[in-house]
Amino acid sequence: MNAPRPPSRTLQIRKIAGSLGAEISGVDLSRDVSDDVLAEIRAALLDNLVICFRDQVITPDQQLAFARRWGEIHLHPFMEGMPDHPEILAIVKRPTDKKNFGGSWHTDQMFSPAPAMGTILYAKEVPSAGGDTLFTNQYLAYETLSDEMKKIAGQLRTVCVGDNFRAANGLSRKERYARQMSEMKVKDPGNVQTTSIHPLVRTHPETGRKVLYVGGHVQHFDGMTEEESDPLLNFFKAHSIKPEFTCRIRWETNSLVFWDNRCTQHFAINDYPAETRIMHRITVCGDVPF
Repeated sequence: MNAPRPPSRTLQIRKIAGSLGAEISGVDLSRDVSDDVLAEIRAALLDNLVICFRDQVITPDQQLAFARRWGEIHLHPFMEGMPDHPEILAIVKRPTDKKNFGGSWHTDQMFSPAPAMGTILYAKEVPSAGGDTLFTNQYLAYETLSDEMKKIAGQLRTVCVGDNFRAANGLSRKERYARQMSEMKVKDPGNVQTTSIHPLVRTHPETGRKVLYVGGHVQHFDGMTEEESDPLLNFFKAHSIKPEFTCRIRWETNSLVFWDNRCTQHFAINDYPAETRIMHRITVCGDVPF
């Protein structure tokens, strides 16, 4: 299952960091991608966890067509999509906004019973400097634990919450975003499940490798209080984002980045206070962690 893959025949792959991440060239995502090339892209994603395509001039319909090759599209239960393309979340930060979307370590839709398999983010407008995204390799986070800590982690399950009242000092998403973000609109999730319990150690369904599955949506361990959970949970969260596990994507207009939420976390850096950043995000449905 983890045997070395043959070299890509169509794509050129350049690694970004030793831990994860690669830039991919040799494909135009505005066109129909053949099954053979799609297989090469899948292999590159599984090998590198985060892949970046530069200079991709695509429309929302073309981004959706590419995303649908990977599975059904996941609709965010809390955030309103674009009026003409509800499957796409327009992530917008203006100079007057204080908060940015995704500005903490997390993996997308971890609060869902079947979290997102992958996220496809396309840069429409980026600041002159800043606005980068950090990623961290959760295979390495698990594999570098001691054997005894792996045994402990393997017995734990986490309670993951979509509306993170605890970290937000009691404020809901709607209250926070209304105060700090002018164009990101929150909706009522209705009867969509937004609190879920997942194993702290999950197995990647395609590679068979074990992953430390943790992030900002985790509130406490199942069956424990927050006070009981915090010391060990804080250790796992801090361990999972060690610098040697990370890479940094520097955004350019018309860059498209695709990451595997099953084995990564990411963090959108809010360091461009006087400029605008506009991204189009699609998430692909995943499966129940095991």
